[in-house]
Amino acid sequence: MINNYRIPLVFLFVLFIHQISQAQAETETPPPYNIKTISFVQNNQNIIPLIQLGDSFQLQFDDLFGNEANYYYVIQHCDYDWKPSQLSKGEYLQGFDNQRIRTYENSFNTLQLYSHYTLSIPNPQTQGLIVTGNYVIKILNEDQTVVFSRKFIVFQDEVSVPVQVKRSRTIENINEMQNLDFAVKSQTLQFQTPLTNVKVLLMKNGQISTGITNIRPQYTIGNDLIYKYNTETQFFGGNEYLYVETKDIRSPNSTVSYVTAGEIYVSNLYTNEARANKPYTYFPDIDGNFLVNLTNVTANVNLEADYTWVAFSLSAPAYFGKKDIYVSGMFNNYSLTPEFKMDYNADKALYEKSILIKQGFTNFCYTIADKNGRIDEKNAVDGNFYQTENNYFVVVYYRANNERYDRVIGKGVASSVDIIN
Repeated sequence: MINNYRIPLVFLFVLFIHQISQAQAETETPPPYNIKTISFVQNNQNIIPLIQLGDSFQLQFDDLFGNEANYYYVIQHCDYDWKPSQLSKGEYLQGFDNQRIRTYENSFNTLQLYSHYTLSIPNPQTQGLIVTGNYVIKILNEDQTVVFSRKFIVFQDEVSVPVQVKRSRTIENINEMQNLDFAVKSQTLQFQTPLTNVKVLLMKNGQISTGITNIRPQYTIGNDLIYKYNTETQFFGGNEYLYVETKDIRSPNSTVSYVTAGEIYVSNLYTNEARANKPYTYFPDIDGNFLVNLTNVTANVNLEADYTWVAFSLSAPAYFGKKDIYVSGMFNNYSLTPEFKMDYNADKALYEKSILIKQGFTNFCYTIADKNGRIDEKNAVDGNFYQTENNYFVVVYYRANNERYDRVIGKGVASSVDIIN
């Protein structure tokens, strides 16, 4: 009997292509209040999420409920624009995901109880990632609901990417902005239609969310791609990060004015003043990163470090009623959520916010944004200075004409310490 309802293969193919084109870009899901101190880790150090193919790494976090809850993980491969790629799970992942995180321990000798989770890649269930590209790792609860997610990038060194940080080439921004000159060079790859097939991501201090994208090569010399733009590759310099040190949770120091005791300690910081109209002053920072640490640790700092309420205060009355101000850094993934939005105390003429932060050394900055979360870098609370020390990353993507996903073929790194005119 002839089946008159058979769907033509051409129609199925068109439908598949349409579904791929309609896929939405992956965004990072911020964690709930009880999830803290999320970090990518290599060699016991927090890292920005840029990992070489074949290298092992960990995702670590704390659950303040401390009830040894079950969490699961799912890994999604994405294209350059963070939309899910056409690759099936088996094409980018060796082994299985959607597995329970099996390594967790409870804190001890702390006022704030928590469970510390460590997801290692590779592990017995997930032997490793097979291809380079953009990735999103999602942490799920027992109901398979996403608790939080984080982006990371896996690269392979197939090209060299020399980068030079220069002062802005526009007179109106010469004292505020830093510009990237860079090239993409290869002795082995012969780029096919590089204007469309080669893409880059430019990041300041490893922040994917504020990166510059969709910059084409300005011109080519042989097989070298040259990028020497005047405005398209500029970043506002910002200012050096501020910091809080709480490794001795009971004692004041150069950043903590006084400590009050309660169910857990409260570290009251000295009031910061907006630095936009002050001269630039250099002091070393760790480019927004944080270090969990405490004095007299006897075993595992990740389990013995306590949490403290850190009470921030900022004198910036000129910003009142204009836009929102947030406390941000790698410790909270530069999140612009209500948990980190400062409140204005009219009686003191100060912005204030208390945030629960794990003991150690934490870089932070004050970020100004509108109600829609658009950051206003030009009018930064602490100003913009070309002298500011920032680390820059250039990530290079390539998809040949016959390939189905965007490979990450190299990265370049430069510091504005070496800035030139």
